[in-house]
Amino acid sequence: DAGTAAAATGLLLSCSGKVVISGVGKSGLVAQKIAASFTSVGLLSVYLNPLDALHGDIGVVRDGDIVVLISNSGETSELLALVPFVKKRGVKLLGIIGRAKSALAEHCDVVLDASVEREAAPIDQVPTSSTAVAMSLGDALAVGWMTEKGVSINDFAMNHPGGTIGRRLTLTVADLMIPREKLVMVSPDARLPEVVDALTTQAIGAVLVANPANPSALGGIITDGDLRRALKKSAADKWGGLIARDLMTASPISVDSSVAAVEALTLMERNARKSITVLPVVDAGVVVGMLRMHDLVQAGLS
Repeated sequence: DAGTAAAATGLLLSCSGKVVISGVGKSGLVAQKIAASFTSVGLLSVYLNPLDALHGDIGVVRDGDIVVLISNSGETSELLALVPFVKKRGVKLLGIIGRAKSALAEHCDVVLDASVEREAAPIDQVPTSSTAVAMSLGDALAVGWMTEKGVSINDFAMNHPGGTIGRRLTLTVADLMIPREKLVMVSPDARLPEVVDALTTQAIGAVLVANPANPSALGGIITDGDLRRALKKSAADKWGGLIARDLMTASPISVDSSVAAVEALTLMERNARKSITVLPVVDAGVVVGMLRMHDLVQAGLS
């Protein structure tokens, strides 16, 4: 019920040490998963094999820890043998137990009811429904603790530097952008040959146009598409008179280098006016780089 769930979450919130989780067999595997989930959100947790605990590994349990015991029957002999020695260390016990009226439940300070009517398998003794419920309760505890602690996406990202999750949460625009020193910027008065040369030299699909009042600031952007459209509108004999100001998109959408790369990707994909494949990077009014959709895709963000 809600009261028991709140008590269990409160127990975790009161933990000044770590959470030690133990179980046997399939419950042991569930315990390992819950310990991993807790640690991933910032709640330090370890799995303790109850047999190994009785042969020295109980030393991992210290003052301020919380011990979580997982058992479907509530009569797991290995856990019952462990209980007296854990209690001598003055720690609180939280049970995720399939039978509220059991020997193990009696020893716990808080018990979460993990009972099921029967297992999903044709043979009722095969751990299926019971392990799913126990794991779900562990996930619920993790969510409750995260909510109360106010764990942010940045906190979560610190524990996930690798894989798709890590890339989506930790990469910033600064990590993927082409830095300013590798870019060519043209003045608003640059003539067509200079613009074409800059586009060709950079080969990134766009060239930035400087602000006439401040060469370090952004005045506009000229993409390959902008150039093609401008040339199509103008007669060929007028091309020689075209300058960057005639070709550029003034005050284009830009992004700060500290923004999460995945947020920049969303900005590029959801732009209402037209799709964006390159994005100027501007910090405090100064151009610091250019971000390409290609680089975001290469980083595995799309």
